[in-house]
Amino acid sequence: MTAPLSGAFLRHPLIVVTSHFPTPYTRGPRASSVHSPSYAMPHTPGRGVTSLPLTPARQRAIHRQAGAWLSRFHGGPRDLSPQDHAEAAAEVARAVHGAERHLESAEDLIGERERETVRRHATELTRLDPLPRGYVHGDFQERNWLFDTGPGRLAVVDLERARPHAVVFDIVRLACGPWVGRPKLRAAFFEGYGREFADKEERSLRCLAALDAVSAISWGVPHHDPEIVARGHATLARLERGDAA
Repeated sequence: MTAPLSGAFLRHPLIVVTSHFPTPYTRGPRASSVHSPSYAMPHTPGRGVTSLPLTPARQRAIHRQAGAWLSRFHGGPRDLSPQDHAEAAAEVARAVHGAERHLESAEDLIGERERETVRRHATELTRLDPLPRGYVHGDFQERNWLFDTGPGRLAVVDLERARPHAVVFDIVRLACGPWVGRPKLRAAFFEGYGREFADKEERSLRCLAALDAVSAISWGVPHHDPEIVARGHATLARLERGDAA
């Protein structure tokens, strides 16, 4: 799957589009490896992480590598231009405004209590911004990770959604997926990432998780994806109980 890359992605200070893709605006880089001097590679060895039989220790090692990869990719505030900062702020605003649209699409798929949970977190997110910003992958989850068991090397694919955003956005699918009930995976990731999230980021993670949940439900039902619908409802249930995202 390829897609035109955003201008923001091509402004990433660590992106190197290889000569295999002479027209990067029409064919984007497919994979990047944390061990490579280039973040964009046309071919990367490895198998999808979700298809591998992994021991708990190997899973933690992979999540530690994923944290290191994402920390490098996110960069820091100085890596963003004024235009990038403006685009990142706009992304957060779009996420907030999209909540009502998804609630409308979901209709009776979401109960009144869940709706209140979504709206409450959408309102809180507006109070928390501005958040730490960087270049996000845009779909950072295990299905987009490749692992080469020989050298023990992780690579990340599907970069076409990369753009400036609040860096916490990239953590939502992990927090609502493989980290649920597995705090050691989360701890390993943040060990690789190099820092824990501040309280403001943890609160924003819960807010973004609520918005992701309603989006998952409104999309999953008409597309006959019960797994993603179940994930959305489970996330909202955890937030209603006051659990972590």
